[in-house]
Amino acid sequence: MGNTPLLLETIFQSMTNALLVLDDELNIVYVNEAALNVFETGLTQIQEKPFNEFFLEECFDLSRFQKAFMKGEEFSEAELQLCFKDGRCTLVDLQANIFKVEHNIYLLLEIMPVDKQRKISQETQQYAQQMAARELIRGLAHEIKNPLGGIRGAAQLLNKQLPSKEQQEFTQMIMEQADRLRGLVDRLLGPNTLPRKDYCNLHEVIEKVRSLILVDQSYSISVTRDYDPSIPDVFGDPDMLQQALLNIVRNASQALKEAKIQQPNIRLKTRIERSSVINGKRHALCALISVIDNGPGIPKELRDTLFYPMVTSKKNGSGLGLSIAQTLTDHHHGKIDLESFPGYTEFTIYIPITIKDANND
Repeated sequence: MGNTPLLLETIFQSMTNALLVLDDELNIVYVNEAALNVFETGLTQIQEKPFNEFFLEECFDLSRFQKAFMKGEEFSEAELQLCFKDGRCTLVDLQANIFKVEHNIYLLLEIMPVDKQRKISQETQQYAQQMAARELIRGLAHEIKNPLGGIRGAAQLLNKQLPSKEQQEFTQMIMEQADRLRGLVDRLLGPNTLPRKDYCNLHEVIEKVRSLILVDQSYSISVTRDYDPSIPDVFGDPDMLQQALLNIVRNASQALKEAKIQQPNIRLKTRIERSSVINGKRHALCALISVIDNGPGIPKELRDTLFYPMVTSKKNGSGLGLSIAQTLTDHHHGKIDLESFPGYTEFTIYIPITIKDANND
């Protein structure tokens, strides 16, 4: 690409989007300055190197790249999670175009980072969808619960009228299944008590969860700590916060166990973030609790609906744990964020920090 006209070179280098040119062997033959910033490397470290050398294999479907060269098929992908081998991840839009120079075919990749404002807008939209789905399910659950009580009551009366134990077994079965369905409906409805808020130490809450996981697990998982001791007490219900965190940590533990990960690890991390936007409202200070595991990752097709009731990627999962965790977090005006790719999943609970003298409700 040494014969690139000076004018085009100047234009490419001044662009804010990352530009990469690949040859037909998927080697990088040109990058602009913005691409070097995305890759966090220098020109000599990237030029003439295989494109897939820098990313996790699961990030890209390289067959699409090969089809682009063979058939001239251009493609694009929105909101692609770009995961580097050094552990960094960033959300981008990708556009791929084919062009020819002196009988040689090249693929031009334009990588456009998804800006923070767009991500906030997406989170707000997803939250609205989650709330709508939750209200729909709550309405259905109430509609199921009312006739279910009548069915159980009728079976109980019939059970008293039947003369033989053999016949009573059938009515007993109806009552048992009605009780099972009632329990499921109660879980779908979520927590039915208001939070009892007071100032509490988040690390004490996390340590209780860590102890429960270490005692409860039948699968040997290391649970490591990465705490920020400067986090002040937060105004919340410690039992609800514990349950929300426990649901997420148990999910991580089960995912590691099912995938039979070698040297499975869950890392519990706390941090403070300034100027966080949660459901359209800006908070000056938030406490962040992250649960990070080295499991298989969340399937891409489930990420947008993962917090909906009855959605799960586990074989025997109920799909209620994360939904309940989201509801409990909502009680604290917080949110749960997710970042996941194969070998890395991070759930982060955001809890706004308020001043002790402030009026809290």
